[in-house]
Amino acid sequence: MKQSDRIRKRLKELPASPGVYFHKDRSGKIIYVGKASILKNRVRQYFQSSRDMDPKTLALVAEITDFDWITVDSEMDALFLESEMIKRYKPRFNILMRDDKSELFVRINMNDPYPYVSYTHRPLDDGANYYGPYYNGGAAKRALRSLRRVFPYSTHQVMPKRLCLQYHLGLCPGVEAQMISSQDYKKTLRSLIDVLQGGRKRIIGQLEKEMRAAAKEKQFETAAMLRNKIFGLKALSTQIVFGDEEFMDISKDHALKGLSELLGLKNAPRRIEGYDISHMQGTHNVASMVVATNGIADKTQYRKFKMRLPGNNDFGHMHEVITRRFNKTHDNWPKPDLLVIDGGRGQLAAALDAMDEREIKIPAVGLAKRLEEVVIHKSRSNVDLHLNGFPTASVRESDDFVIVLLDHDSDIVKLLQRVRDESHRFAVSYHTNLKRDYQTKSILDEIPGIGPATRRKLVQAFGSAKAIETLTQPQLAAVIGGSKAKLVFDWAQKR
Repeated sequence: MKQSDRIRKRLKELPASPGVYFHKDRSGKIIYVGKASILKNRVRQYFQSSRDMDPKTLALVAEITDFDWITVDSEMDALFLESEMIKRYKPRFNILMRDDKSELFVRINMNDPYPYVSYTHRPLDDGANYYGPYYNGGAAKRALRSLRRVFPYSTHQVMPKRLCLQYHLGLCPGVEAQMISSQDYKKTLRSLIDVLQGGRKRIIGQLEKEMRAAAKEKQFETAAMLRNKIFGLKALSTQIVFGDEEFMDISKDHALKGLSELLGLKNAPRRIEGYDISHMQGTHNVASMVVATNGIADKTQYRKFKMRLPGNNDFGHMHEVITRRFNKTHDNWPKPDLLVIDGGRGQLAAALDAMDEREIKIPAVGLAKRLEEVVIHKSRSNVDLHLNGFPTASVRESDDFVIVLLDHDSDIVKLLQRVRDESHRFAVSYHTNLKRDYQTKSILDEIPGIGPATRRKLVQAFGSAKAIETLTQPQLAAVIGGSKAKLVFDWAQKR
């Protein structure tokens, strides 16, 4: 079939639904990812008259030999899925056709006592959380405005002296006058973040549980407020592609399909778990477990572990975290289809030892950082390596291991990198928090009359002793109550 005939046939199959589309070149490689409110209309535009196309789009169209798509429920779904897929595949034309103004990140610094939500084109290494990038800034802002009706948030970088108009419209919780405690406000923000990251169903379930409890206690005003939040979330119909129960056609995911072919898996790995260790010279040792569901980061499933084994021992710590992950106490956690270990032969061997001790038979591979080599144990990785469909792959053997080096631009490597990099980021973030909490706690120990529980509340709300020293007494009282706030405020004034 000629290229034009194949494209015409595919164009007829396009649905009139929201979704994300993938343009591919002659080799089948994804070269561009885009989103559409109506796939049928948007994708067809690429193959119509080229008079109004800019040179970069003309160059893209010249290389398209095929395309694919994934349908979702709404435009908001498409917005968030597009962002995730571009981060995954790093398509060449998405990089060529963008500029600094086209990428938008949502910034929230949960270390602030009352975090504000803002937008930026250039993330900084300032301890804040950044969500994105979103390649349609206007759509991202509209999505956040819709979510603001359900989860009111502040946009005040400088606190006004009186209640703002947004508060009277129900869009701001009134942080400038401490109309809400820091703890309750951060709970609202965490729910907002969960929805952005795909936890809509879980949040709806939690709100329904809280609504029933409020109604049982005859707190009908609270129950009605929670009911409105639930209706608002259901009306948005967001994020159907992240959870185990939610649909995504992973047969169209080239990375998952290729990974299952390479490793000889019976099915595409729907749940991939990634593991990494972080410490500083053997102190504050932690481990992370991140999850990719249907190839997409599923942050509601992430878990962190504080290591019990002391000292600088990466292999021992990897053995410990895998042992604890498959402890009977975690039998309710979904079973993974594949483990990705951050590291080479030593880290993978330690993980396999722990699995053998628990009699766990789950495919497991390592990803070594320097050359992005896929590390496989010949007999214990529970995979059946197939290299027939990978002519450019190079293979070498080392003791009981097979080392596979794929093309760095391959979809498989990009997926494994994404899982590995997320596990590293999550481990480092937890390690940094532990270290900061330890340093802050040692200073807060000096405050007379303030016990461990109150210190923990202060650290969770404000992040550091330095931040606590700058707060007003009413701000402290919103978190720990009036009498204790006076003790902390008086202590801060003397420092």
